[in-house]
Amino acid sequence: MIAVGIVAALAAEARTLGPTTQRGAGPATLADGSLLCVSGIGEAAAQAAALALVQSGALGLVSWGVAGGLDPALAAGTLLLPAQVLARQAAPVPTDQPWRERVAAAVAVRVPLARGALLTSRDVLASVPEKAAAFAATGAVAVDMESYAIAQVAQAHRLPFIIVRAVVDAAADVLPGTLREAASGHGGLSIGRLLGSLALSPRDLPAVARLALGFRAAQRALRCAAHTGALTSPS
Repeated sequence: MIAVGIVAALAAEARTLGPTTQRGAGPATLADGSLLCVSGIGEAAAQAAALALVQSGALGLVSWGVAGGLDPALAAGTLLLPAQVLARQAAPVPTDQPWRERVAAAVAVRVPLARGALLTSRDVLASVPEKAAAFAATGAVAVDMESYAIAQVAQAHRLPFIIVRAVVDAAADVLPGTLREAASGHGGLSIGRLLGSLALSPRDLPAVARLALGFRAAQRALRCAAHTGALTSPS
């Protein structure tokens, strides 16, 4: 079986793939034989994780997790299978069409799907105007902070690559600073830090509650994709 390498920024995203076994300091292994790295947030962390997966024998790479919606038509829980990933002032990188379409066919009757393009941004697009501006400028349906770096590693090693993401915050949702501050650079989310921030900024509570619902919807979509078996077939 061809080993697939999956990069997830957050541990909560990785858990939608199922239990893992860990031996040593390398990537964890899923029940289907796929390799998994929880990278932490951002391009540099994602690039390091993707390289670790390649060095561990991965012959295909997946960018896995949640994304922010830019297209106002997309609701939280929409599964994203982008045809390409964009970055500011960089050439688009396409995803592997046969692999992507196998995943799409496996989940199409179970979850709402979107294709189009995904934008990778170095900065968090937290406000509605920022999201609207990015949508108008790029046409990307959603945004994340890791996929372009993973795509570059796949391209450099001539490996197939796909993106499987789910919308967590819609285009009309604000991403509150309290939530961003609670995320660690190692892929975790500190509940204590979140509660402390909310105590100082209680006005963020409705937005955090709305995002919690969105995250549950995104997790359901990701679990659906994880349980199809199509992820392990890059060629």
